[in-house]
Amino acid sequence: MPSSPLPTAQPRTTAIIVAAGSSRRMGFNKLTAELLGQPVLRWTLAAFDACPDVDDLLVVVGDATRPLVTAWVAEGAFTKPVTLSEGGAERHLSVHEGLRKLREDTAIVAVHDGARPLISPTQISACIVRAREVRAVACARPVVETLKRVNAQGVIEGSIPREGAWIMETPQVFDRELLCTAYERVILDGLLVTDEVSAVQHLGVPVQVQDNPTPNLKITYPADLALAGQLLSAQVKSGK
Repeated sequence: MPSSPLPTAQPRTTAIIVAAGSSRRMGFNKLTAELLGQPVLRWTLAAFDACPDVDDLLVVVGDATRPLVTAWVAEGAFTKPVTLSEGGAERHLSVHEGLRKLREDTAIVAVHDGARPLISPTQISACIVRAREVRAVACARPVVETLKRVNAQGVIEGSIPREGAWIMETPQVFDRELLCTAYERVILDGLLVTDEVSAVQHLGVPVQVQDNPTPNLKITYPADLALAGQLLSAQVKSGK
């Protein structure tokens, strides 16, 4: 009787969690702010720790988040290996530092904003699985609201077509070699990019979207914490 084929090992995936920001628009550090009894960052890390397609976590920390993550690791809070990296003055510099700390055997990199605590392990997996096929994927959602162009005086000047318009989210997941090359070019050319999609597009490489049907807001203003709490509470109650 023929033996069953052995399962194919998947390429190693590291999640880089960007958690070194200064939260200038928030007025206080949003990553350490309490959300349903835990810091925002703890919820974010828990989602990636629970994702079966993530092998290890690399957290890019700042002064406010370093002691928290260090303590959680010491307590054994995570099931997966966690590495810390120091952040840079801008987000793209923080990601670049994280990329330099990757394990040699990492093949896929998922970059996620620490201030997006609602991301689900299921959506993380969907992005990673797609990236294994196409090398460059961004978690995103289509724009459904009406968009208007407004001038400096606050006057509406016209409409902006929403057809084909998508809101970029994270994680943004890439082939490791591709993303590292993209960031080396960004640094060499002195560019300031706000996400990995922009860095990879600078190379002329197409990035595909992975539609996200679940809430994934980025904590930016104090009111976002209350909304995130309501959404997260609903998720916890439903077991998702």
